[in-house]
Amino acid sequence: MNARRTQIEVFSVVAAIVGFMVLMLAFNAAGMVDIFTVGLWGKYLCYAVLAMSVDLLWGYTGLLSLGQALFFALGGYMMGMYLMRMIGDLGQYHKPIPDFLVFLGWEQLPSFWVPFSSFAFALLMVIVLPAVVAAVFGFLAFRSRIKGVYFSILTQALTYGACLLFFRNDMLMGGNNGFTDFKFILGHDLRQDGTVRGLFIATGVLLLGVYLLCRWLTKTKFGLVQRAVRDSETRVLFSGYAAANYKLFVFVLCAIIAGLAGALYVPQVGIINPSEMETAKSLEIIVWVALGGRGTLLGPVIGAVTVNAMKSWASRAYPDLWPIILGVMFILVVLLMPKGIVGVPGQIRAWLSRRKKEDAVDSAAEVAKSGGASIAP
Repeated sequence: MNARRTQIEVFSVVAAIVGFMVLMLAFNAAGMVDIFTVGLWGKYLCYAVLAMSVDLLWGYTGLLSLGQALFFALGGYMMGMYLMRMIGDLGQYHKPIPDFLVFLGWEQLPSFWVPFSSFAFALLMVIVLPAVVAAVFGFLAFRSRIKGVYFSILTQALTYGACLLFFRNDMLMGGNNGFTDFKFILGHDLRQDGTVRGLFIATGVLLLGVYLLCRWLTKTKFGLVQRAVRDSETRVLFSGYAAANYKLFVFVLCAIIAGLAGALYVPQVGIINPSEMETAKSLEIIVWVALGGRGTLLGPVIGAVTVNAMKSWASRAYPDLWPIILGVMFILVVLLMPKGIVGVPGQIRAWLSRRKKEDAVDSAAEVAKSGGASIAP
């Protein structure tokens, strides 16, 4: 029964995502949705993939990481380096190197920039760099049995340190301005409608792939141990499982997923800078997951899309009030919806069930009371 329920759930989610993508592209082709909106929803889907990586780590393994924005930004920077190389001599200075390097006095490309003229190499680094950073940090943290709030603080410190590092001009990564003014990807003009649609489709495919991978992983024996680590790591250790290895694997996998999301985010948004790895961004991702419902995979997708759609609206209508709106949303979720949006139907069913039981008890009490009164002398 549970297996069939899982199959129905997976089929429903896949059908919903595919159906949404088809409708969006069909409405765009019919002129009902402009190309800007298509690109905007492509950004939302990137955030949904990022939120799913946090959910796999926090909701299923119990590791509250405040550093996923770092891996997201690292993937974005690796793709951004390729996109900067594709500008060629079409920049403001008409030099064959990025404009910010010309501004810093460089006459030729630094050696570590050279391989990024290859899309394949850039894609490889999108995967490898977040994985290596996560593996090194995770190995040291989990070997030392750091967990709970201390793990969260360390990941936040790592992200903050990396953010300060990327702000420095001597990193040769664009400083506080980062990378922008992208023009081409794989020979296609990023300003063309067809390219925007292609990136939107690629993001939707990535979302589907990540969802299916995470759903499969959580239903295997690995997923059972993963949830056991979340519920009671001590019992897992006494059962003979190396909990640190499980946590390290999930941490690295989630870093790769976040990096891939960042790689697709950058060409659609058109910019990447150190602000993407600020600690506030990681905290915002936690709100997405909590709002949608952690430990569900689908909930974080709903939460990420909902919050960012509201942010786009509030940034235009009430730009100064958005932080307050976000804070109120988080408080309401904690107080009224502990299982998030996806848990609301269950809460309603539980409330109705309680009401029925209470009504049944009241009815039985009334019957007993009336019956007792009728036989009284």
